Amino acid sequence: MNTHRNGAKWFEASPGSLVAAIAALFLSGIPVAMAASGESTEADEFHNFGISLGVFVTNRDSTTRLDGDILDSGTPIDLESDLGFARNDSVFRLDGFYRFNQKHRIDFSAFDLSRESSKVLDKTIDFLGQEFVINTQVDATFDLNIYKIAYTYSVIQNDSGYLGLSAGLYIADISAGISVTPLDGGPIEGAAASDSVTAPLPVFGVRGQYNFSEKWMFRGSAEIFVYEYDAYSGSLYDVYAGLDYQLFKNMAVGIGYNSVKLDLGVSADRFNGNLEWTYDGGLLFFKFEF
Repeated sequence: MNTHRNGAKWFEASPGSLVAAIAALFLSGIPVAMAASGESTEADEFHNFGISLGVFVTNRDSTTRLDGDILDSGTPIDLESDLGFARNDSVFRLDGFYRFNQKHRIDFSAFDLSRESSKVLDKTIDFLGQEFVINTQVDATFDLNIYKIAYTYSVIQNDSGYLGLSAGLYIADISAGISVTPLDGGPIEGAAASDSVTAPLPVFGVRGQYNFSEKWMFRGSAEIFVYEYDAYSGSLYDVYAGLDYQLFKNMAVGIGYNSVKLDLGVSADRFNGNLEWTYDGGLLFFKFEF
């Protein structure tokens, strides 16, 4: 479970350094800009609510092992290589925030990374206690819906932006299934296995915004957690960085980059196994603030 894309190695190597880098940017840049100008700009006028509608172009690397009744009995499956799932995909993404006042805000995100595939197996795999033998044509589905919500308290807040500490939940709603492809449209009884789990994972991090001018702003966040929580254990790293360009008072366009590494061990009554999923990619969006 140590194989990942070369393009994501910078992220996997030292996720903690990204938190320090983002914090350093705000801590060094905000006081300078504050001294240069005491007037608020069009970009940093106070808004209570904002929503972003965008397209998330993702690149994924996923390894999954799901056990049956015997722990550690499942086969580690590379979803892209072993089951033929597409590595690249574009999905709709919703992001937004609600700000109670200048110091307190809630940020949220929602998007669907579900995939399906059909492939002739080139190895025998054990999935949830069901054996699927080599050279068998199978249909597979792995549904992954991501919901993120975080509270941020701004420790630095001025006309040029803010830097805050955050705490929240990264909720992964997961459903997985493999079945032998029916012949001539008929069912094959017993040659299928599926299960699902919803993992609410607590995260902590930093979040901030720095306004370069009336039109341009940088936004970034880093959430990191190594956890053992209820039936879940493992680690989660989630880093975002992006630029917004203010078109009008209440509307902006932007680009961003989001990289996530999830290593999740689950030991529940009906769902046991390990999920090691990495996804990253570019985000294009329109943002509306009120």
